[in-house]
Amino acid sequence: MKLGIMQPYFFPYIGYWQLINAVDKYIIYDDVNYIKGGWINRNRILVNGNPSYFSLQLDGASPNKKINEIKLNSNAVWKKKLINSLQMSYSKAPFYNEVFPIIQDIILYSENNLAKYLENSLRKLCAFLDINTEIIVSSTLQKNNDLKGKDKVIHICEILDAKEYINAIGGQDMYDSKTFLEHGIKLSFIETNIIPYTQFKNDFVPYLSIIDLLMFNGKEKVKEYLNDYKLIKNSKE
Repeated sequence: MKLGIMQPYFFPYIGYWQLINAVDKYIIYDDVNYIKGGWINRNRILVNGNPSYFSLQLDGASPNKKINEIKLNSNAVWKKKLINSLQMSYSKAPFYNEVFPIIQDIILYSENNLAKYLENSLRKLCAFLDINTEIIVSSTLQKNNDLKGKDKVIHICEILDAKEYINAIGGQDMYDSKTFLEHGIKLSFIETNIIPYTQFKNDFVPYLSIIDLLMFNGKEKVKEYLNDYKLIKNSKE
């Protein structure tokens, strides 16, 4: 069984969805500390041809809190502003009519817990893209929460009887194959290929939110892109 584990991100780039699609079970890591300035509550879209951040508005966000302990700002105004920004940026994109309703539905979801809000967005887009991977929320697992880093990842793999663990490419410096193999687990990393596509008449900007990719390519093409990656072994092996 192949397993992937990641914090929940807000409309992440294609590589995140490739990881979910590549594994049999995917863990939403909701009971780890919030990362300020990361991708948990923000991402990037094109605004007037330039990459621009959009974000969830949070109350009391802190790296001293777990992701599932953080709340969204209850004022609905920021959601309306975000929706308006997406409309202005993508209303003339070729797949706007296909994609915008699901994006709007996700943004307007009435849940103030950050982890649950993001869980909903991931599940909704997985369903939209026909990704059938089983999704498990980390905090629902009976596990040793005193463990950290790779020890906790290996522990979760053992609980779920995973024989292969696939991580995002950014984790290469954190994990080594030897340690995982000692526990009977194969380790590999998913590396997204650059996927160039037309973004109106602008110079191509890679690694934007899945929103951008969907708006310009549509559901069926993005489903093909889910397999446009390389699986690589750890250099420490």
